[in-house]
Amino acid sequence: MPQKRQTTRSPKTVSRILELFSSLRELTSLDAILERILSEARELSGAEAGTVFLREGDRLGFSFVQNDRLAGAENLTERVYQSASLPIDDSSIAGYAALTGQTVVIEDAWSLPEDAPYHFNIDFDKRSGYRTRSILSLPVVNSRGMVVAVMQLINAAGPRGKPGPFSPEAADYAALLTHHAAAAIETGLMTREMVLRMVRMAELRDPSETGPHAQRVGAYAAEIYHALALARGVGSGVLKRTKDLLSVAAMLHDVGKVGIPDGILMKPGPLTPGERAIMCRHTWHGAALFRDPGSELDAMAADIAAHHHQRFDGAGYPACKGLLFPQAHPDQPVPDGLAPLAGQDIPLAARIVALADVYDALISRRVYKQAWPDDQARAHIIRESGKHFDPEVVRAFFSLGAVVTAIRERFPDP
Repeated sequence: MPQKRQTTRSPKTVSRILELFSSLRELTSLDAILERILSEARELSGAEAGTVFLREGDRLGFSFVQNDRLAGAENLTERVYQSASLPIDDSSIAGYAALTGQTVVIEDAWSLPEDAPYHFNIDFDKRSGYRTRSILSLPVVNSRGMVVAVMQLINAAGPRGKPGPFSPEAADYAALLTHHAAAAIETGLMTREMVLRMVRMAELRDPSETGPHAQRVGAYAAEIYHALALARGVGSGVLKRTKDLLSVAAMLHDVGKVGIPDGILMKPGPLTPGERAIMCRHTWHGAALFRDPGSELDAMAADIAAHHHQRFDGAGYPACKGLLFPQAHPDQPVPDGLAPLAGQDIPLAARIVALADVYDALISRRVYKQAWPDDQARAHIIRESGKHFDPEVVRAFFSLGAVVTAIRERFPDP
């Protein structure tokens, strides 16, 4: 471990770090916060790759990963959703940093001294063909002195394009960044927990509305949008901002089911026309929760709740296959903004969630059906392209490849 020496902090760099944490307040999803923090840390330190681990009890969960050398690898995005974890102990460098609360600086991970108090597992390097050399592993400590995360930076830029050691200046700036990162990460964790509590509230009424289902739909929707935005040539700033909002808003697509009677939500058989008309109202109830939105997130959540059962061909909710609510329930007319829509008039976020929600429902077991095989669910989506689903959204979904499987494995049903 290199000997620590005094460093002089550039006021410009310190100002940049403080501006970063001011801008983090604009982000909503935990993944967007982690991505921004890790990207900035890598740029400040010249790191080729990095990972953020979040503390989950007595383990560290892989929560975000970046790797410039493997950026062209088809499975890089899959690693963002990997569900692997490490024990908080000396069996790994990140685990040791979390256990001790100490920063660990290593020049060559493959040549650790025999008396090192931690270990390095070279299995990933062997599988991927990647060569980890220098490592900077920093605990992220909150205001109560608890380690909530570990940020691990890998392979500092060296001469002639080869990895070199992390400089004392790089370690100092990264440590300053992680010192301020804890508050932003805890805010992201709090937002995620509040959203999941709303989902669990709906789950009390409808057992199919589970936290894992909501998280899968949010992740599918975010990655579908990412692929679609890239195909459209959307700028990086707009892409990241919209993806951030969508990953959270999509999780709230069915919270309106709290307003539907239990007898309908939990009925194991087909619904009668009258029951189906009442079930259709969950789009109203969901949109009403976000009435008079005060933020972009609320506005997107309202669009998704209201319109995620609209079909691209103009049928579906709130038309409910032609059974308009005013005809069935004259005392409750269709609220403003919930008239049947079709095609591009349906908000893009709702068109994306329409596919993500149906796909996940098809491949999941429900009280009224068994889970469909994945190939059968995909064949259904292809058949419904241009009818139920926006063809552009369908193309984006099928471009995701194994990322879809990685999301399913990250958020499994109990």
